[in-house]
Amino acid sequence: MTPFTSETGRVAILDRPDVDTDQIIPKQFLKRIERTGYGEFLFNDWRYDVDGKPVPGFELNRPEFAGASILLAGRNFGCGSSREHAAWALSDYGFRVVIAPSFGDIFRTNAGKNGMVVITLPDEEVKGLMEGVDLDRGSEITVDLERLVIVAPDGREIAFPFDEPVRQRLLHGLDDIALTLQHEDAIAAYETAHGIA
Repeated sequence: MTPFTSETGRVAILDRPDVDTDQIIPKQFLKRIERTGYGEFLFNDWRYDVDGKPVPGFELNRPEFAGASILLAGRNFGCGSSREHAAWALSDYGFRVVIAPSFGDIFRTNAGKNGMVVITLPDEEVKGLMEGVDLDRGSEITVDLERLVIVAPDGREIAFPFDEPVRQRLLHGLDDIALTLQHEDAIAAYETAHGIA
């Protein structure tokens, strides 16, 4: 994974509760075996009409949200099935951070294992960040994982809690395989001692 220390990026707002993984990446796009190529299908049933044309009223089709790397979302984001493809689609689209009042547990785990920072803030803090976004020109915020703060569009700093083992994985860009390989010498010694190697 690419290490994550901080991200300053454009913000998109999806202020809807209970956005489930089937809405994030609909089931008809789960046939691929790669982890890439899902971004174009992110929120497909909301982003496009039956003719494949962008739906003007859908949040991510707004020009001021174009190129966003930080998503402000409603409560219980990523609920539903355990499909890891939801994290893949968000990441492939360009999102590196999702901030919401709450998340589906499996989505949170999948996102962290795929290099995405998922931050839980009280509902009033998320609403405050949403209200601070310039809906005419767009806005940027900074998420600093080293300092555990979000810098809002108005410059205000908001501290956030974060699971320390996941934070260390993200800061150092360590996926499950890379974590295991940190113990390569001990694994090799065990294999040698037990006649496995």
